[in-house]
Amino acid sequence: MQNVNESAMEEESPSLLIDAQIKEMGDWRGEMLARLRSLIKQADPEVIEEVKWRKPSNAMSGVPVWSHDGMICTGETYKNAVKLTFAKGASLEDPSHLFNSSLEGNTRRAIDFPEGAKIDEEALKALILAAVALNAASKKPGKKSS
Repeated sequence: MQNVNESAMEEESPSLLIDAQIKEMGDWRGEMLARLRSLIKQADPEVIEEVKWRKPSNAMSGVPVWSHDGMICTGETYKNAVKLTFAKGASLEDPSHLFNSSLEGNTRRAIDFPEGAKIDEEALKALILAAVALNAASKKPGKKSS
């Protein structure tokens, strides 16, 4: 049987859950995640926000996920960085060399933003749009859009 708080959390929209995560952090990481989230939404106004992987080990807050015809990226906060991990990052052109983490894998690539990092907003938006285009190109005919 669920308690009232668990039930209420499940009913909250992903956007409200992400808002709560940002507010709860109350430091530079929350500000950075909020800024990155804003840039993602500017780049793709049709992006869908979700919160996945909610479990006791992450205080039930989960991980923000942005999708459009499939996952674009996740936003995770660590002690020393906010990390945007692009689900298909290894398949994306990165002319501005934004990817600086998870470079060894065959699929994902990530960008770590430490405290005080300057964001190349235009390059990040271009990378997000490239991820959306890759998702759209690899979408199977007849499959519902996410």
